[in-house]
Amino acid sequence: MFTHLDEEGKAYMVDIGDKVETVRVAKAQAFIRLSDKTLSLINDQKVPKGDIFSTSRIAGILAAKKTWELIPLTHPIPINQINLDFEVKDNGILILSQARTSFKTGVEMEALVAASVAALTIYDMIKAVEKGAVIEDVKLLYKSGGKSGTYEYV
Repeated sequence: MFTHLDEEGKAYMVDIGDKVETVRVAKAQAFIRLSDKTLSLINDQKVPKGDIFSTSRIAGILAAKKTWELIPLTHPIPINQINLDFEVKDNGILILSQARTSFKTGVEMEALVAASVAALTIYDMIKAVEKGAVIEDVKLLYKSGGKSGTYEYV
């Protein structure tokens, strides 16, 4: 039985009205692979469009808050917190997101959307100097809360 299809095969949003509110946390990541030249521009704060970290952090936060408008059948949820951190690596930038709520459904999609949109924003800001940047390795790292319990990517 599919959780988002009725007996006739029509899509619907799951009723969460009877679920118990719990603290729910989700962590996700995305990676954008970049050339040495682009990483040097970033490290030297010489990217023509400006500060990629502040801009992509804000973009990720705003996107997470609109996840229910982007991904069909997700619920609008009250987000208590969204954090985004960036780690410059030898071959690119690792984007880490964390979303938190006290609600009846999880924030996995919000964490994934935050990391993905932050990566897309970095791409937008560096595409003038590197069109071949690759966004990859988008995944859920951790989730807790709710009846399915804790999940951790290994």
